[in-house]
Amino acid sequence: MTGQAPVLILGIETSCDETAASVVLRDESGRGIIRSNVVRSQLDEHAAFGGVVPELAARAHVEWLDHIIAQAVDEAGIALADLDAVAATAGPGLIGGVLVGLTTGKALAAALDKPLVAVNHLEGHALTARLTDHVQFPYLMLLVSGGHSQFVLVRGVGEYERWGGTIDDALGEAFDKVAKLLSLGHPGGPAVERAAKAGDPRRFKFPRPLLREARLDFSFSGLKTAVRLQAEALAPLDEQDVNDIAASFQASVTEIVATRSRQALQRFRAELPEAAPQLVVAGGVAANRSIAAALAVVAAETGARLVVPPVALCTDNGAMVAWAGAERLALGAADRLDVAARPRWPLDAPGMKVDDHAA
Repeated sequence: MTGQAPVLILGIETSCDETAASVVLRDESGRGIIRSNVVRSQLDEHAAFGGVVPELAARAHVEWLDHIIAQAVDEAGIALADLDAVAATAGPGLIGGVLVGLTTGKALAAALDKPLVAVNHLEGHALTARLTDHVQFPYLMLLVSGGHSQFVLVRGVGEYERWGGTIDDALGEAFDKVAKLLSLGHPGGPAVERAAKAGDPRRFKFPRPLLREARLDFSFSGLKTAVRLQAEALAPLDEQDVNDIAASFQASVTEIVATRSRQALQRFRAELPEAAPQLVVAGGVAANRSIAAALAVVAAETGARLVVPPVALCTDNGAMVAWAGAERLALGAADRLDVAARPRWPLDAPGMKVDDHAA
């Protein structure tokens, strides 16, 4: 929507193990300008446990969030009073962390007498490409992260159709578990990718679950089990075994994601023949170069535009929350201060439409 007054909005993100805040300006033409984007990762706190510990994550958010917000406001060159609104992730995510960020957002909105927008974390990912690349509706989103693997048709702000998802592990979770199995460290995605560079992706033929089925769903549990069984059969593993397993696992997931994306784009063309096909990739797994290269080939083959925001905006951050809040606010949506935090909140859940939140 254009021709509106500019909106300067603070975004707060605490759904998992990043404590983040950002100030974003949505100008009168509807374009976004990131004024600041501060993210504090908790990798060091959780590394010894091989994964995120919810209680530790929540405590770190409590300790650091005020400092992160102050830094974001300072880097934006503004005062809190200059803000037009506050947006905070209200779910889905680890409920302790979500409560920290949402409660802080509520307190700021009340103290400043500014509108509050309770943002669906997934909507933040879904709309980021409009902030970074000015993508127009409709488009197809592939979200691949530690907690989510799904295809979503994005028709507009608050208008989403989930076309497929994972029936067990998310792709990022599968990377983490394989990395732990191979003693590669945490986070698993970058660790597996590094090992795979020195490995032979053809040494092991791991399964491609559900690949022969027409539905756009994913399943990575069986693949993960196959990797474990292969590792146990070769134990003790030498460095080359580890690299070859990592490379073969990565080859399997790359083929799965590429095949499913091709099918999803074909469906997009069939159901929206008047729309130019666009595939937006979001989530931390979007940084994997093997998967990114395969998706580029799929886009070229299907005549689709492929949009992958910068890695820093694919992983969890405050800018995506601020932008989603600004997009909703521009359409008249705001939330009451008693809005609840939600550990689960699908994009296609009732109540996502902007009309349900219009002030």
